[in-house]
Amino acid sequence: MKTPFRKILIANRGEIAVRVIRACRELGITSVAVFSEADREALHVLMADEAYLLGPPPAAESYLAIEKIIRTAKASGAEAVHPGYGFLAENAGFAEACLQAGLVFIGPPPQAIRTMGDKTAARRAALAMKVPTVPGTSEPVGSDAEAARVAREIGYPVMLKAAMGGGGKGMRLVRAEGELAGALRMARSEAGSAFGDSAVYLEKYLEEPRHIEVQVLADSHGTTIHLGERECSIQRRHQKLVEECPSPLVDDAMRKRMGEAACRLVASVGYVNAGTVEFLVDRQKIFYFLEMNTRLQVEHPVTELVTGRDLVKEQIRIAAGEKLGYGQSDVKWTGWAIECRIYAEDPYRNFMPSPGAVIGLRTPAGPWVRDDSGIYEGVTVPIYYDSLISKLIVWGPDRAGAIARMARALAEYKVVGVRTTIPVHQHIIVHPDFVAGRLSTHFLDAVMGVERPEAEGRHRTVALIAAALAGYARAGKTTLPLASSRPSAWKFSARSGWSRPR
Repeated sequence: MKTPFRKILIANRGEIAVRVIRACRELGITSVAVFSEADREALHVLMADEAYLLGPPPAAESYLAIEKIIRTAKASGAEAVHPGYGFLAENAGFAEACLQAGLVFIGPPPQAIRTMGDKTAARRAALAMKVPTVPGTSEPVGSDAEAARVAREIGYPVMLKAAMGGGGKGMRLVRAEGELAGALRMARSEAGSAFGDSAVYLEKYLEEPRHIEVQVLADSHGTTIHLGERECSIQRRHQKLVEECPSPLVDDAMRKRMGEAACRLVASVGYVNAGTVEFLVDRQKIFYFLEMNTRLQVEHPVTELVTGRDLVKEQIRIAAGEKLGYGQSDVKWTGWAIECRIYAEDPYRNFMPSPGAVIGLRTPAGPWVRDDSGIYEGVTVPIYYDSLISKLIVWGPDRAGAIARMARALAEYKVVGVRTTIPVHQHIIVHPDFVAGRLSTHFLDAVMGVERPEAEGRHRTVALIAAALAGYARAGKTTLPLASSRPSAWKFSARSGWSRPR
């Protein structure tokens, strides 16, 4: 196979940078990593063929510093830039800066990013292509009076959303008119701080919807296809926690309708490369356009395992101007895949970030188990960035087989030194509602509201034992004191569920 590029700079960090590095290596492409001072020993830095320091830990001075990244790419001799997800991945200005510097941006054209990144512009595009949308405004609301009028027309509850936002920032649920003015102030303030644009729009709030998205690929030669859907309903604070492909709700006919709607929309805005069209689905299985993510999704591996298509390699090939080389009828779906996002967060303290040194790590393995990780034993998880440290993905011949394999893999996954969301995943994956496919975006709130974890004592014990072990290792000790007959940190970390150890 002809190599599309000789050298690619990855303008990101963590597990997604590692993922892109692996694709480059398989294609025979030299990978260039960039890093902040906090990431000097990060896995993506160690794995890349070349690595360059950007600056201090704050993202604004490193991973968001467009001029530094462009300058580094040019100095390294890179021909293209892969943005990963997050940071600058959906920044039209960054895409333009790459093109102006003579670099290929491995993503959609700047104008497509601009159109679909603006949530109200995306809603207008969807309406123009007769893609169903949630009732609401297609322009930002100008005044409190206008917002109140629209809310009365479509009926409460309503949702306020940042026009340029994502990831739950600038979102407020309003159940009654008396809450609207305060919610508008808070949503606008948060949107302005997060995205530099305080504009918000309003739409009808769907009670207990499912969040289902469609993966699309489009080349520069006029071919646009979809690779099916992903179920992404299990979320916390509007951030996905568990994803699967296919969705247990979607049948062949619904998949065809959703896929055709997604392809129709992206083709209408001149979209090229990989992207995801997101929908909300109500209890009657009616789907509504939500937004589009103009980048590679965190959860792309589940689609890869079910379709056999490497999405990162496809991104690179498309960016190099190659034809996709296959059509919609060539896409096949085999088996079932589930992904659990492993965050360095304390689920027993409202998912607060848990930075620190990883002093013990054992990752799961075995047939059809994939761990896309950005950590290793001994590395420090910094406080400055998103707390996602790895993604555990499994494939099974059917959903029951995938669930059983994920339960087994989660039981093998051990991290000592930082707290993680693994116990939450262990609980979710065997929960009767999950097993039955009874999902909604409120699933996690309902589960944790009834069955709050009570494992603070276990975590404190694990931390103390791990610290003692690390201290002995640093001191060069080869044996433990007699009192060390207590169970090891590994044994404690093997416990699943919410119960306190006895």
